[in-house]
Amino acid sequence: MRQVHDHVLGIECADGRQAMREVLRMSPKKKADEEETVDYEDFEEGEADKEIVELGTEGESGIEVTDLPGVGPAIAKRLSEAGYRSVEAIAVASPSELAAAGSIGETTSTKIIKAAREMLDIGFETADLLLERRKTAGRISTGSTALDELFGGGLETQSITEMYGSFRSGKTQMAHQLAVMIQRPEGEGGLDATAIYVDTEGTFRPERLVDMAEPYGMDPKKVLKNVVWARAYNSDHQILLCDQAMEMAPEKNAKLLVLDSVTSHFRAEYTGRGTLAARQQKLNKHLHHLQRGAEINNMAVYITNQVMSRPDAFFGDPTAPVGGHVLAHVPQTRCYLRKSKGERRICRLVDSPNLPEGEAVFTVTKDGIRDV
Repeated sequence: MRQVHDHVLGIECADGRQAMREVLRMSPKKKADEEETVDYEDFEEGEADKEIVELGTEGESGIEVTDLPGVGPAIAKRLSEAGYRSVEAIAVASPSELAAAGSIGETTSTKIIKAAREMLDIGFETADLLLERRKTAGRISTGSTALDELFGGGLETQSITEMYGSFRSGKTQMAHQLAVMIQRPEGEGGLDATAIYVDTEGTFRPERLVDMAEPYGMDPKKVLKNVVWARAYNSDHQILLCDQAMEMAPEKNAKLLVLDSVTSHFRAEYTGRGTLAARQQKLNKHLHHLQRGAEINNMAVYITNQVMSRPDAFFGDPTAPVGGHVLAHVPQTRCYLRKSKGERRICRLVDSPNLPEGEAVFTVTKDGIRDV
């Protein structure tokens, strides 16, 4: 009887071990199979559509991000949260940036970027088509006729305009004036849009917006509500705020981004020759992100820059802009502001791809930027 009992117990133990081995063998495979069969298209149609609508993943081309192969609602949501809310933004991204933003592999991100570029037909084109597209660029008046003529009709969208000069040369006053003028209707010096203002030096004053708006008969309360302001406390915070500004630009109908100033924090944080390379690389990447955002959102980016004195300059003006060649190469329009007699200021157009060098004289008054 004992032998029979031991025999039955052995069979049960053997069966139990065999069953356990089957469970251990099958469970991982089953889990892997389940992961492999997950398809973003298996979402309920209503939920997927709702997700896409909430993301707002449609750019100026009218193509939705989820139209790209390999991009479902889940990936589209992660890309949207990282700032890639349109096919245009994805098309000009790098594979490594997109891979990190969407938590996907670089091979997949490369395919997505390639598909986005094919959909938008990004590549070589004839100069006449480029000319037609450039006609969509808007112009923002400075409040001074002389300055507007110097800039070919005002500050241009889809580009970066840099103003450098010493303290009290009018850089910040110009920033305030542009934040008001952008809100005026098209044909009256504005683009009927809003402004985003990133302040790195603590010089933004809403009272000046009121002073500059009243002469044009604009509602001061409405003007203030149409300017979104943020204070940047270090270079990383500055970059983060500018990235957020580009993300919120379509939602806010913002056509102007003011960065006053671009080099203040970089200059304070990176001291000495040992940190020069790291500073310039970081600044270069920051500027290229600004340029990319300006083109995607058809907005004007106005940046101010500090200056330094060259001790080796024995003749002429020793004033030189901070940032070196890295900052000199990125902005499309570069201007030098300097003080003159009284409240007069002189703006010298130093560099532009399509405008001749020249100078314009203007004055800074309580009402804002005006002709002399």
